[in-house]
Amino acid sequence: MANQALAAVASALRDRKLDRTLTTALAPLERIDPSALVPMDVAPLDGCLRGGLPRGQLSELAGSRSSGRMTLVLRMMAAATARGEIVALVDTLDRLDVASAAAAGVDLSRLLWIRGQEHPIDRALDRALKALNLVLQAGGFGVVAIDLADVPLAAIRQIPFNTWMRVQRVIEGSDTACVLVGSEPIARSSGGVTVLLAPGSGLPAEASFITARVVRSRAIESDHHVRVPLSAAAC
Repeated sequence: MANQALAAVASALRDRKLDRTLTTALAPLERIDPSALVPMDVAPLDGCLRGGLPRGQLSELAGSRSSGRMTLVLRMMAAATARGEIVALVDTLDRLDVASAAAAGVDLSRLLWIRGQEHPIDRALDRALKALNLVLQAGGFGVVAIDLADVPLAAIRQIPFNTWMRVQRVIEGSDTACVLVGSEPIARSSGGVTVLLAPGSGLPAEASFITARVVRSRAIESDHHVRVPLSAAAC
């Protein structure tokens, strides 16, 4: 009877496309299906992440200016578009340098770029969050990132916490890895993993390196530090 009940639960999860998300959250790191992850395309960091950021979950890249946060986003998107996936960037304050994206290898024909506006901040933030929700509900994207890095922290802290829980519910069980890019952790562990970034020491030998600290949430708890080489300047 127990085996039959377990099989019924597994079948129900598969029907609702929730089986992979449950496995990703509860299984040992070594058992995670590679297809359930989006590689960052930086070998030391992907090794730390056991393959990449989880699909169907909300993750974060957080760090100060020049910590490498946008460089990592562009490299991840470049790798995704090279695999034939469609990606999206909600550019809250219209900061994306398209030339840098192309130089990083992003296939611009596979990038949905949603441009925001710098002022007023409250309106720009509201429009960006609505755009993020619409893109995630549409589905079909391998990676969806929202850039909140230059939004004042006072405005960020006014966002209700359940905003991120709703985002998590929208992508649960999907093939989309949603990434928040900010100056500090924003979503408060509503899902996925948090990658905390810091620039190198400023010495010539450290110029092409950043330091990444990976913190996993939910059922898997780990805290790793890794020294990450970047071929492009961090931004």
